[in-house]
Amino acid sequence: MLLQLSAEFDLQSDVVPWLLAQGPAAALDAFEKSAATPYVVNVERNGKIIYTWKGSGRNTCIGLYDPFNKQNEHLYTFEKDLHVISCSINNEKTLLAVSFLQSTKEERVNQLLQPVSKCLTLLIEIHPVNNVRVLKAVDTCIRVQFLYPVANRNPFPESHLLLISEDKYIEQFHIHVVTEDHHKVVIQNSGQLPRDRVADDLIWAQWDMTEQRLFYIVPKESRNILKCVQFYPDENFNLILEASLDISLRDIGLKFVNFGYDYSQDQEEPRSLNLQVFTSKTGSFCLCCSQAPDIPKEVTYSVSFLHKGYSKTFTVALQRTDYPQVKEVAFLNLDYYVVVYLPGHFLHLLNTQHPDLMCYNLFLTGEDARINMLHKSSIQSPFKSAVWDCCSGRMFTVRINECSLMQFLWNSKLDSDRLAALHCALLHVRNTTDLEMQIIQWISENLSACSTFDPFQELIIASLYWAMCPETSKLDKLLPYTSLLYWNGIIPGITCITDIISLPELKVQNCKGFWEKLNLNLECVKYAEPHLHYNNNVLRREWYKLLSEEKAEERRTTTYLRNIFENAKKVLSNLAEWNLEERLVPLFQEEDYQQRLLIGLMVAQLKDHLMRHLQYVGKTKIDQIVLDYVSKLLDLICRIMEAVWRKYSLQSCVLCLDKRGSAAEFAAFHIMSRILEAANGMCIPLPPGFHTLHMGLGVRCLPLHTLLHYIDNGVLQLTETCAIKLLKDLDNTEKNEKLKFSIFTRLPEAIGHKVSQLWNHPVNSNFIARNSVKLLLDKLRKRQHNRPVVDRLSVHVEFLPLNYLVDMLAEVEDQGLNPFEEEDNVNAKFVEETALKHTMMLLGL
Repeated sequence: MLLQLSAEFDLQSDVVPWLLAQGPAAALDAFEKSAATPYVVNVERNGKIIYTWKGSGRNTCIGLYDPFNKQNEHLYTFEKDLHVISCSINNEKTLLAVSFLQSTKEERVNQLLQPVSKCLTLLIEIHPVNNVRVLKAVDTCIRVQFLYPVANRNPFPESHLLLISEDKYIEQFHIHVVTEDHHKVVIQNSGQLPRDRVADDLIWAQWDMTEQRLFYIVPKESRNILKCVQFYPDENFNLILEASLDISLRDIGLKFVNFGYDYSQDQEEPRSLNLQVFTSKTGSFCLCCSQAPDIPKEVTYSVSFLHKGYSKTFTVALQRTDYPQVKEVAFLNLDYYVVVYLPGHFLHLLNTQHPDLMCYNLFLTGEDARINMLHKSSIQSPFKSAVWDCCSGRMFTVRINECSLMQFLWNSKLDSDRLAALHCALLHVRNTTDLEMQIIQWISENLSACSTFDPFQELIIASLYWAMCPETSKLDKLLPYTSLLYWNGIIPGITCITDIISLPELKVQNCKGFWEKLNLNLECVKYAEPHLHYNNNVLRREWYKLLSEEKAEERRTTTYLRNIFENAKKVLSNLAEWNLEERLVPLFQEEDYQQRLLIGLMVAQLKDHLMRHLQYVGKTKIDQIVLDYVSKLLDLICRIMEAVWRKYSLQSCVLCLDKRGSAAEFAAFHIMSRILEAANGMCIPLPPGFHTLHMGLGVRCLPLHTLLHYIDNGVLQLTETCAIKLLKDLDNTEKNEKLKFSIFTRLPEAIGHKVSQLWNHPVNSNFIARNSVKLLLDKLRKRQHNRPVVDRLSVHVEFLPLNYLVDMLAEVEDQGLNPFEEEDNVNAKFVEETALKHTMMLLGL
């Protein structure tokens, strides 16, 4: 079970025992009748729960439960059997608004001679219980909702109440209260309460209790318009958003969402339309919609990602026919995910921040899709990560169960499931480092299972994304969150159609909070968001260009390279400050020219990218963001390797090259090869010492021909440190000589000159001599010269080809072209002696 519920409130355990302990025995018998069972009518912004029950003599009572101190409180009693349809209490618990039906349909037939309004809405002073004021007496149902102030603010002396009428309008009443006799709170207005008209002609409305927003839809010509009104603590409100909808809402009647609960709704036929709006702190704005299915074995629902400018319509073929028919799918808000739940059939988690690719959505069936303790229908999500099961009167907090998520990841057979579960897990890594270790373990054991994506690339990119984005509001638009550009995979059992929709229009400028982030999202859509994300294409071209210039000895200006290497120095210094604890992985802090060049270039390129799009952020802040990003990149790779070392119980002495590697070391070598492949694919740097350690494991674990094949194809990269260790750790047996010579012939020229001087062996001397001759003759072709006549040989040898060659080399040395002039022992004489020794060896003399 992927979603885990934690009970926050249960009528049967939190309220019923208290009720049974309150009144006379007559009240006890009443609870045996289902009609007298208490039920929840509303949940306020502060989490307090309003419920009603039938007391002694069929009185209608209203109570309040405080989840923080776990206490119940009796608010008011009507000495009559009433059907309460809506109720709300203000923040100070001094005013109670109640809307109820005065009589049943049968009773109204008998009251034709005495007409009575169907619905009565009252405003009651309850601190203490005092006056009662009639707000509405009409034949249509009214719902009530007090506005709540922002936290840590005293809103006295005025309260504000919304009245939502089935006559398709919404009003706001302003209620001024005063204190009398030091404790009694009464309504000051003696006449009509001042009111404002908030909305007219609406056909759907939803209340956002957390953010104090009202969403509603009004029909306009051939389209429907979604509007949003934001209420403020100073009693003002603004129409802040309008969005044109392509959803057909004809003949749906009037629908209310999150304005409490009327238990009589469960006796009605299934609703033809389920429509809800969900927002998140990242600026996501989603409209979820499902309608009664035309085909019994199919369910269709759509999610309009208004902050992205497109909607997705999903059609699911139901596999189970033995499960009881449910009224409708339920929509839940998990902030980063919108949950679509059809009990007994499926659970669909849609990523609201990155909804473009289907592979980031979790679609579960069977046991994985089951949510314990949740009723089959009448489910509401009054605020983020909360579920209200209206039928049973229970409130839950809902969260993703990390253990179940990892179990689902391990058991998944489809790449779409693996990728969605991986990204969902990485989102929650911020909560625990243990989860990161579990993800690395899964990747290390499933390297070959994923055919459509590289799990190491996704781990690195997504981890950095979630680690950095909370720091600056716009970073989530500028940093990459995946290595995938598109996804052609199919999720079995579900089809998806994507449609372009109109972007919402913000009516107020210079907004703060959610509206500021939504506006930022909309601006990014207008300016082609995919092009805002940083990519390494330019970095790759510049890096390759600098490396080719290095080989051709055509280096750039000293200032340019100095700045790049200064960037790398800052990153490595920053990384060293984080890694104060001794690591298991034997990474050498070596001078790796290529990797330092790449580190410095990445810092420069990323800094330029952010400077173009974060003009309001200072240069110092951007410098720190980039420094942290590249440092965390290297640190993450170190942590991955650290986890691999622990997994296989490897020791730091793994770099001793005179022994063969174990099966555990071969597994570590294979994982490092995949890390290198992932890094090369994204053109990202690796921590210092990575290539040396990788090469060391290759020497220990691979046969010679495979080792050389890996070197020739770039899988293994030769380093000076590793070459020196070969000299120190391996003796001069025939097998080791063959290995050393094969390695030396493949060393880069600059490294080869340094390392070759350390191996005192005829094979190496022959190699040095050959290389010296090659370089001298290459340079000789560039100059005019006369055949040398000076005899420089210490011992005259009657071998004319050798004499001619040595004389020529001596003449070149006189012209100052010796490439080994810093080495005292490498000259024409050295070449002659080496040639003679090599000839004698070949002749067996």
